[in-house]
Amino acid sequence: MSQPIRIMRIIARLNIGGPSIHVTLLTEKLSAPDYESILVCGNIEANEGDMQYFAEMRGVKPLIIPELGRSLNPVYDLHTIYQLYRLMRDLKPDVVHTHTAKAGFVGRVAAWLAGVPVIVHTFHGHVFKGYFSPLTTRVFIMLERLTARMSDTVITLTEGLRRELTDEYRITRKGRITVLPLGLDLEAFARVPRKSGDFRRAFNIPADVPLVGIVGRIVPIKNHQLLLQAALKVKETIPNTCFVIVGDGELRGEIEAEVERLGLRGCVTFTGWVRDVAPVYSDLDALVISSRNEGTPVSVIEALSARCPVVTTAVGGLPDLLDRGALGMLVPSDDADALADAITKTITDPPDTRRAQSLMLDRYSIDRLVKDLDGLYRGLLAKKGRTVKS
Repeated sequence: MSQPIRIMRIIARLNIGGPSIHVTLLTEKLSAPDYESILVCGNIEANEGDMQYFAEMRGVKPLIIPELGRSLNPVYDLHTIYQLYRLMRDLKPDVVHTHTAKAGFVGRVAAWLAGVPVIVHTFHGHVFKGYFSPLTTRVFIMLERLTARMSDTVITLTEGLRRELTDEYRITRKGRITVLPLGLDLEAFARVPRKSGDFRRAFNIPADVPLVGIVGRIVPIKNHQLLLQAALKVKETIPNTCFVIVGDGELRGEIEAEVERLGLRGCVTFTGWVRDVAPVYSDLDALVISSRNEGTPVSVIEALSARCPVVTTAVGGLPDLLDRGALGMLVPSDDADALADAITKTITDPPDTRRAQSLMLDRYSIDRLVKDLDGLYRGLLAKKGRTVKS
């Protein structure tokens, strides 16, 4: 009788964000009797929220290789590649599936050296715009082109990201990229009522004021300054509007100082990390993404699943995610006036989000993704002549 398919899933670290949720759910769902899954990750860095608790809730116990969580470093990375190589030679996975840039590089090199039958990588976004210097960016592009050759397929979450990788950055040809949207457990968001009041009460935010929020890491690429600039303009039209910044990160002190400088202290609340974000979306009048670059933000999918309107910059995978503006308002990057206008319109004339909710639940369910990946893995293994349990 054929054996279960052995999957080794590798991510740099389980910091708060969509990729950590994604890999945890897949490790949980792709399990016995048809699969044996192991999740490998590194340690989180300072100022990052830790999602180890989420893995534990799901019964997933990651194998930790500490250096995997570090930024790229030639000395550490060679050691990490060797550690992963030894692990793969011991466990003999049928499939190595990597996620995020660092894990994608060291994991695929190790898998290629170890002779793993099928090597897959998922781009949850890319780091080719807004993250690093031009020289460092060119190095990343070169490394991605190299490791793409080691991959049986590269997965993107949107068609738009596939176009970017092929047409703009020439990472690999279009035929070697598979588009598979995210898969998430969205039932808790679909069940939460609109305006439950639980989140507002927890942070002493009045029930009768418009509330606009941003959820995520407080880091440069998220461009929280743009939201604050827009907040000043929104308050000129709707003076009692309040704003909430959910999350934490390296720039928190700087953003708190900017709130003080702009005179927004009385209307901006910092919550830090919040584990249960469904009540957050329930009480928001609008979720905002102000980023300069994004992949497929889980916060947008979660918010729309909870029927919370969204206003986002038109960057990365967001235009595809929002059906070019049909499911939420899109504005140009770094345009505070446009962002403020969109927020104001959303507050004064709230959209009907029932269709957006239905589409999110249909497109981004974890069961759909598991079915898609099951077919992909089996097809790739069959091409290599591997017999797998049906």
